[in-house]
Amino acid sequence: MSKQDETAENRLRKELPDEVPATATATVDRPEEESEPTLTGRQRLVHGLWPPRVTRAQLIVALLLFGLGFGLAVQVASNSDGDSALRGARQEDLVRILDELDDRTQRLEDEKQGLEKQRDELENSSNQAEEARKQTIEKERQLGILAGTVAAQGPGITMTIDDTKGTVEADMLLDAIQELRAAGAEAIQVNGVRVVAGTYLTDSGQSVSVDGNKINAPYRFKVIGKPQDLEPALNIPGGVVQTLEKEQATVTVERSDKIVVDALRAAKRPDYARSSSQ
Repeated sequence: MSKQDETAENRLRKELPDEVPATATATVDRPEEESEPTLTGRQRLVHGLWPPRVTRAQLIVALLLFGLGFGLAVQVASNSDGDSALRGARQEDLVRILDELDDRTQRLEDEKQGLEKQRDELENSSNQAEEARKQTIEKERQLGILAGTVAAQGPGITMTIDDTKGTVEADMLLDAIQELRAAGAEAIQVNGVRVVAGTYLTDSGQSVSVDGNKINAPYRFKVIGKPQDLEPALNIPGGVVQTLEKEQATVTVERSDKIVVDALRAAKRPDYARSSSQ
């Protein structure tokens, strides 16, 4: 080979790439379908819990529980800090704190006593007002009986004067009324006419008028009072019964445990007199 042919062969080798040896890749036959491994109960539980599936309601409940736990932790920490502060306080500070607590307790006790006193005063004033009201009603009833504006009942006597001769005059009946009043009579009624402090009697022919109301015999007195005082007052020697019997009138006096005086007088308002309390 000539030198020229050797040079051409060398140039041709430089232009061609080196031969790459072919490598045989071993192919491993794989099964068409791999079977899944069998899971244990614990592994299934883990797969069911993770990843967690959280709903909106569960999230809200979790936040609320977190807030509650945080608040409790802060409260416990605060109490612990307070206890720690008291444990680390000086004796003078503890004495001052105790004095302040005693003062506050005393103030609360004073306030309690003040409120109890107000309550008692209100109850007493209410009771006093109720008692005053009852006394006022009772006083009004008593005055009404004396004034003849209300009916009355009670023990007393019934005196009947039968004047067949027409000899009984107004002054004799007035003497009987005055004698009964002196003996303690509290209410008197004569033939349906109520006798009061201003009652007057006049003769009216063969009969008598009481406060302008003509009444006829027999004259029937209904008197409320103590029977043991009223009857003897009429039967004293020279008294009402003997005077009427001298005029040929028949007098009968009977005691009773219940006498009803129901004749009423209209309440009259005074023209000029007024209560001094007004």
